Amino acid sequence: MTNTLKVNLDKDSYDIIIDNQILNNAGQIIASNLNIGKKILIISDQNVYPLYGNSLKKSLEKEDYQVQSHIIEPGEKSKNNAELNKIYDLLLKSRFDRNSSIIALGGGVVGDLAGMAAATFMRGINFIQIPTSLLAQVDSSVGGKVAINHPEAKNIIGAFYQPEIVIIDINLLKTLKARDYNTGLAEVIKYGLGFNKDLFDYIENNIGEIKEIKPEVLIKLVYICCQIKSNIVNQDEKEKGVRARLNLGHTVGHAVEALTGYNEYTHGEAIAIGMVYESYLAKKLGYIKLAEINRLKKLLTSFNLPVNLPASISFKSLITKMQTDKKVKNNKIFLAIPNSLGDTIITSDWHKKYLKEIIKKAPE
Repeated sequence: MTNTLKVNLDKDSYDIIIDNQILNNAGQIIASNLNIGKKILIISDQNVYPLYGNSLKKSLEKEDYQVQSHIIEPGEKSKNNAELNKIYDLLLKSRFDRNSSIIALGGGVVGDLAGMAAATFMRGINFIQIPTSLLAQVDSSVGGKVAINHPEAKNIIGAFYQPEIVIIDINLLKTLKARDYNTGLAEVIKYGLGFNKDLFDYIENNIGEIKEIKPEVLIKLVYICCQIKSNIVNQDEKEKGVRARLNLGHTVGHAVEALTGYNEYTHGEAIAIGMVYESYLAKKLGYIKLAEINRLKKLLTSFNLPVNLPASISFKSLITKMQTDKKVKNNKIFLAIPNSLGDTIITSDWHKKYLKEIIKKAPE
């Protein structure tokens, strides 16, 4: 049974369609839901396109769409201005217009780059998300954040640009490497920790089925995560208030990514570490209980996700990097921390010495 969620924004509402084995019907789904022009550019990467590109292309051509493809190298290194200009060149050469469309077929990097191209070409053309990683399915494909990197900073050049539709096929997860699958599970666990205790309990009670990628279990997980995120985006599209709560684990996590050169930990692994340390900080402030933190650590560990900072990261280097976070205002670091299992608050009312003590004790 197909599950459909609606993201209700003032001007840019759209559907998220979640099911198993629906990629071959993507053309029909797009044609029946959207009134768009016939020219479509698929943007994908060298890992994903050989697996799913032809199936998507055939599905679109059945509906008389004129389809071209642009394939990038996998990884953050492709989120740059040079790659963006290659896409512009192709769109101009092929005479794409404002009714034409770009489809992102891939994970978060592909979605960011494709979305940035769609947001800026002719001041905005149609954008469609078909996320192929769990991380993208539960997080980056929903909410409209798109960006490229600058040599000095990640995701610093970007926009809020909502897709016309998000098509999520759970079957695409089966070709993910275990590490990439687990990195997405870190974000799923974040939604449980910070927003939905029942989701956290469900993950704990279905570890085996989740590892086996049982379709009915994954459909439920992805649906709940997208529901949580879409509800928050509905309230705060441009991250002026409550949307910042989605950054649970991300202030420490982003610092860990940066301090290890973006090549030692995946995004999800860094966020797992961030959730643990921000939870210990929350405990010091009188919020989440130790027993709940221990449940978090046990759950993360069950999916081979790290729970400790690497020895190479000192308190000084961590706090210095955290002070460059976009959530810093008036020299105060605003953190999204768990109030209790299933609830998150934003606070700047914490002392650096607390984090220093936590790092010194090296939580086991």
